Amino acid sequence: MILKNQNEWALHCCVVLAGLPPERYLSTKALAEFHAVPKEYLSKALQSLSQAGIIEGTLGPSGGYRLARKASDITFLDVVEAVEGKSSTFACTEIRKNNPCRPAKYRDPKPCGVARVMWEADEAWRKRLRATKVSDIANALADEVPGDILEKTTAWVTAHT
Repeated sequence: MILKNQNEWALHCCVVLAGLPPERYLSTKALAEFHAVPKEYLSKALQSLSQAGIIEGTLGPSGGYRLARKASDITFLDVVEAVEGKSSTFACTEIRKNNPCRPAKYRDPKPCGVARVMWEADEAWRKRLRATKVSDIANALADEVPGDILEKTTAWVTAHT
């Protein structure tokens, strides 16, 4: 399974937006510059997040985006589903029915083993994403990012709000 690049971008943007001062916004241009990603593609991901109620935007010279809810109320699954959609990562097409040795009107008593395993894996993946909040990653930055880089990052983001 390969997710769209916009998932990584959207998740990182949410973590950055989690650190904004209240009533401040960060523009798409600034977020794209900060992450060195194409503004046009990032804009689509941000629109998806906005439509899902994860971020909110405003227009004007100091416009941009901020989180629409507390970072502790936004899961990684919320973000991924906003970008990818809510459908399962596995779609069973019942190719086992193509077996030339099956009787013509045979009905399988339950879903095939392949589909069951794939659906269980999909649910385990979603459970993990559901358990991780944007705030978990935002709070971990102080422990994971060297202090001088974190200070410069905060100053850069603040200067672009």
